[in-house]
Amino acid sequence: MRYIIVTGGVLSGLGKGLTTASIAKLLQSMGYSVNPIKVDPYVNIDAGTMSPIEHGEVFVLDDGGEVDQDLGNYERFLDISLTRAHNVTTGKVYQNVIHKERKGDYLGKTVQIIPHITNEIKDLIRATADGHDFVIIEVGGTVGDIESMPFLEAVRQLANEEEVRFVHVVPILQLSVVGEQKTKPAQHSVRELMAAGIKPDVLVCRTATPLQAEVKRKVAQFCNVREDYVIENRDAPDIYHIPLLLRDQQVGKKILSLFGIDNVSALTAWEQRISAPKTVTVDIGLVGKYTKLHDSYVSVLEALHHAGYEAGAEVCVHWVESDFLTTEHLSRYDGILVPGGFGPRGAEGKIQAIKYAREQNVPFLGLCYGFQLAIVEFARYCGIKNAVSSEFDEDGTAVIDFLESQKHLEAMGATMRLGSSKVLVKKGTKAYELYGTCDIFERHRHRLEVVHDFITLYEGHGGVFSGSSPDGRMEIFEIPTHPYFLCTQFHPEFKSRVERPAPTFKGFVQACVKRKQGDAANGAC
Repeated sequence: MRYIIVTGGVLSGLGKGLTTASIAKLLQSMGYSVNPIKVDPYVNIDAGTMSPIEHGEVFVLDDGGEVDQDLGNYERFLDISLTRAHNVTTGKVYQNVIHKERKGDYLGKTVQIIPHITNEIKDLIRATADGHDFVIIEVGGTVGDIESMPFLEAVRQLANEEEVRFVHVVPILQLSVVGEQKTKPAQHSVRELMAAGIKPDVLVCRTATPLQAEVKRKVAQFCNVREDYVIENRDAPDIYHIPLLLRDQQVGKKILSLFGIDNVSALTAWEQRISAPKTVTVDIGLVGKYTKLHDSYVSVLEALHHAGYEAGAEVCVHWVESDFLTTEHLSRYDGILVPGGFGPRGAEGKIQAIKYAREQNVPFLGLCYGFQLAIVEFARYCGIKNAVSSEFDEDGTAVIDFLESQKHLEAMGATMRLGSSKVLVKKGTKAYELYGTCDIFERHRHRLEVVHDFITLYEGHGGVFSGSSPDGRMEIFEIPTHPYFLCTQFHPEFKSRVERPAPTFKGFVQACVKRKQGDAANGAC
């Protein structure tokens, strides 16, 4: 088995995850099967209980795993479905070791970081490795952090037991005062990595501007890496251009050569898709409460871009804080999207945005919480003036209520309705037009659902539940007389891919394009 380990130094947010996904995409395009794994040093068992503002979006897998957002990039780039086993956390490792210690599996030995914790890390990595040409592992955190040390030690040991190559991501800083690219932080980062017993084979230099030749030579000399294996990773138009940037520097071929393999890179279809000309620009208002950290909605953003590629449209997302919403904010957009979320803060602002979209015939897409609030808004339109969700108000008429399994919980982690499950789509509806089939599978992450008592009332006022689960839960709601008003209890953004956009996003962006072109034809600004 061949392993590629990706680490990062100096600071977070350098793009280790995108580097990992891009290298994996290059290898996949060259005909190899690639298995990505994300290692996260935090003590949480999984990402499910963390706020999006704390750590970015919680990505949900088919098996219900709530994992780090980087696994979403792996799936989007490689068009594969991963499992919770592909996300290894400190919490998961220690939980397993302590469970084994309590059972007596260690036969009286003193349980220590080395070898027991490091062995568990290696075992969890190897558990998903079979049947693939390459396993590519992103080690989260920053080299030098205390919490990352057991993972670095584990992959150092792995290099003595398997065929392993190391890729290290570092920043090349350019201070505005002096204007030159500075390599000292990168040098210190490599020194920290080598102090942990790991020598990088490839150095990926994150930079805002092209890497200067003399800087590249200096990095190679001081960091003990071949100059042609010092790779520039500069700012790109969007994340899907990164594999092309690395391909143009022969990164795939260079990594294969480290394993003694010769091949050529491709990515032709990928390049054609993301480089196709854009004939129109659409402006979409994303109404949420986590807008200060855009990573909170990363899958939604990427699904919009995927749909934009399909529609030949440049999608410009505008962040609308739901706490401070006015209709003046909304009038400038070609479409309105209300994503998932939790809690009472900003709920009425989102409801106001949904009402505006419904009344003004603005294309609307609601996801999970956005679906639930759309039902609250429509219930009020149907005459239930005090309609509420039990999540944010206990005094009104609950048209959205907690799942029975959620009403007496003693723990929060991994207790929601999670993962992929079947949805039955009604023929003759917008949802059926989008999906083209009656049976679909979509991913869920929610605690509440539609109260059935008022469904007949909604349908009498022109609403249609066009999708439901086999056991009768409402999954898709639409208004047929509206240009595009569709919302889903599930999260279609989690299954959207560059070359296979989520149908609901595809329809939404196409409706936005149609509105924009209609306004232009009518002389609107």
